[in-house]
Amino acid sequence: MTTPLRQKLMEDLQLHGLSGRTQEIYVQVVQQLAEHYHKSPDQITEAELRAYFLYLLNEKQVTPSTLTVALSGIKFFYVYTLDRLWTTFELVRAPKEKNLPVVLSIDEVRLILSSVKTVRYQVYLSTIYGCGLRLQVGIHLQVGDIDSQRMLVHVQRGKGNKDRFVPLSESLLRLLPQH
Repeated sequence: MTTPLRQKLMEDLQLHGLSGRTQEIYVQVVQQLAEHYHKSPDQITEAELRAYFLYLLNEKQVTPSTLTVALSGIKFFYVYTLDRLWTTFELVRAPKEKNLPVVLSIDEVRLILSSVKTVRYQVYLSTIYGCGLRLQVGIHLQVGDIDSQRMLVHVQRGKGNKDRFVPLSESLLRLLPQH
């Protein structure tokens, strides 16, 4: 059952133009906060909120990205839905992650792609890897998005709902007709 407060939050998220998935996650993190204290989130004090973030950091030891998502969702709720500008939101910061990305060698990539037996999936994985695409963007690619004359792929509604072009390699262009 959706409460009036939850409904207002969901409407605020829509009006703010956030993606559907972000909306779901923000509602979820506010719900987790409410469940933690066994009361409506509008009844939670700033001191309790501060203690909750310390709990996430010290007891649950959530990852920096999880803390950032929790902070963003909860902050949105209190700032936009309840109009509460608490200083706790300025204090909480996730530690910066200093991990280098895993970069596979050419041989490792070839080994992974050659182990995929279905041609359709091999073409799909080669395309998202070769063009540096996210999985969801790759799923939505259409034949019309491939511009073989200019050697470009038109990415529609990528991250941030933005369109862009990415280069298309000769080897990938030769592989695409197989699918």
